[in-house]
Amino acid sequence: MSDDLASNYARAFGRSVGFGERPALLLIDFVQGYFDPACDLYSGVEAALASALRIRATARRANVPVIFTNVVYHPMALDGGRFFEKSKPLRYFLRGNPMGAWPEGLAPEPDELVVSKQYPSAFFGTSLAATLTAGGIDSVILTGLTTSGCVRATCVDSMSHGFRTSVVAEACGDRHAAPHDANLFDMNAKYADVVHEADVLAFLETREAHAI
Repeated sequence: MSDDLASNYARAFGRSVGFGERPALLLIDFVQGYFDPACDLYSGVEAALASALRIRATARRANVPVIFTNVVYHPMALDGGRFFEKSKPLRYFLRGNPMGAWPEGLAPEPDELVVSKQYPSAFFGTSLAATLTAGGIDSVILTGLTTSGCVRATCVDSMSHGFRTSVVAEACGDRHAAPHDANLFDMNAKYADVVHEADVLAFLETREAHAI
């Protein structure tokens, strides 16, 4: 990011809203296709998953709700709509395709919710907003794949539904650095706080101390 760009945006944006009092952690679409080099979805995002798993472990110790999302379609894509029509790799998310399964090292626990969706945002067409509101959640910490796609869409909808939103830079990934960086920059300017893993862990560890 150039100094001119940073100073330009600093004149209008740059406000931080913080983590909130009752957070939930979302792990967005960490599925096998992004980690299998034989799949054209492969994105080299292993480091993002490792970061998300570290955050998840700390969130669980702090009694912060953990929610997973995945994309799942009817075997004939009857519920795919225009998103399925446009985005060719979504064929890997037809129900039963192994590329839509959780990768090695990641499996939801019985007390962790899985929200299955058909469109980019975890909020669109799902009960996620109602579930968070019913649970008294006021803020959401986002990790996942991909930064320019489902993470960004979920970020915008999270803010639009009234949740303070944080996006963990190291725990999100994309198939190329340019869209990853550009979307982190834009989300931080307009919709969310883009934060570092260390900051999130420190925040959660403070909650963990209070939970004991």
